[in-house]
Amino acid sequence: MATPEQIGWAIRTLQKRAQELGYPPKKADFDDATRARIKTFLGPWPRALEQAGLKPTPPNGRKQKAQV
Repeated sequence: MATPEQIGWAIRTLQKRAQELGYPPKKADFDDATRARIKTFLGPWPRALEQAGLKPTPPNGRKQKAQV
């Protein structure tokens, strides 16, 4: 389980890179070690971006299917 300090580091790292790039960072925008640490502390990449406030959280916590 990640500590609050580790989670904070990962969020700050994502937010700083987003500010530098001008868009939410992609996995390719980080070296392997940094990317692995972020994912360890925050989970899958889309969830990590959500926790950092860089991607909106889907309603009800999941994608909704289009109604036909």
